[in-house]
Amino acid sequence: MNLLIQHGRVIDPASGFDQHCDVALAAGRVLALGPAPADFVPRRVLDARGCIVLPGLVDLAARLREPGHEHEGMLESEMAAAAAGGVTSLVCLPDTEPVLDEPGLVEMLKSRAEKLHLARVFPLGALTRGLAGEVLTEMAELSEAGCVGFGQAEVPLPNTQVLLRALQYAATFGYTVWLRPQDAHLGRGVAASGALATRLGLAGVPVAAETIALHTIFELQRSTGARVHLCRLSSAAGVELVRRAKAEGLPLSCDVSINSLHLTDTDMGYFDSRARLAPPLRQARDRDALRAGLADGTIDALVSDHTPVDEDAKALPFAEAEPGATGLELLLGLALKWSQDQGVPLARALAVVSSAPAGVLGNAPDHPGLGRIVEGGVADLCIFDPQAHWSVRADTLRSQGKHTPFLGYELPGQVRCTVMGGRIAFERA
Repeated sequence: MNLLIQHGRVIDPASGFDQHCDVALAAGRVLALGPAPADFVPRRVLDARGCIVLPGLVDLAARLREPGHEHEGMLESEMAAAAAGGVTSLVCLPDTEPVLDEPGLVEMLKSRAEKLHLARVFPLGALTRGLAGEVLTEMAELSEAGCVGFGQAEVPLPNTQVLLRALQYAATFGYTVWLRPQDAHLGRGVAASGALATRLGLAGVPVAAETIALHTIFELQRSTGARVHLCRLSSAAGVELVRRAKAEGLPLSCDVSINSLHLTDTDMGYFDSRARLAPPLRQARDRDALRAGLADGTIDALVSDHTPVDEDAKALPFAEAEPGATGLELLLGLALKWSQDQGVPLARALAVVSSAPAGVLGNAPDHPGLGRIVEGGVADLCIFDPQAHWSVRADTLRSQGKHTPFLGYELPGQVRCTVMGGRIAFERA
């Protein structure tokens, strides 16, 4: 389908391109930036006057809830939420039921997602069979099936010997291991350790749960040379350790969730289960360090950590409620809010949800130019109105999961249209 997007402000954060110009799309690729070829005949013209045209958002942490948790989210609903949020590529975690530890399961998920044509799905394969932490999966077979890396999702890996073997194998074949740094024994609480958790009588998760895990990962990286992506940092101490490890030259990238970037433990209020999250919300000094780390590049990407949870699982006492919150539709707005609150340049705010996470995924030969707007690259675009503000309401979220601690927030930047592979995946009426 030939599309012509006119009169928009086109921003490609990776190259620094920032101009008012047209964008011509053909055969699922960007045909031209600026004047279209003389023989180009658009099937449809989109007027982006007053809007910003940027690469489709890339989200490195989203649970689609299929297979196994269809009562909390269907593939159709969660990918529709992605499209409504301007997200055209997302990484789904392996903690489905059954776990993504077999090539057939990965292929089935990718096939179903491709038929919907709402967003590109990049599955993470399980690092160990059944996420049990004992036997490594067949990483080569899972990679051939379409996995972009391997991880344990939220399931800790207490056996350091198994982690060492996993990193050795991954280093041999050039795979990336995705790990959320959390000690298996210290991380069993439900809230961040501190005065508030003590006052509420909630089991705490100390910062040491993150820093001990980071030290272990970095030591194993030094001995294996394996590439690691750290998922959802949560503490100021963790940010500083990552900063030092990157300065040392370890092959490392990391992300932070929209929740940890904006909220603190005080947002739990009086046992508000919407703020029951993993990792738990920490103190203001941690949030401020995460914001600074994302701004200066210590943290590479901002993620939604989209985890739809049904009503029954949230309508429980705080410590028993299922952790998680919906986030796909909030990712762009919360990136822009961070930019405005902290005085971060717009280009950086857009980079952390587009080109930077695409860089974490690395070379994608089937999807050239992912996270970019470049001639010949994939025609994945998000068109949003930077002047529009919208209120986060449960009844307007397209995700099947309606729980988020950001309900009632007014966010900047409303998505007008999402284009995936040259076809319109979402358009606001």
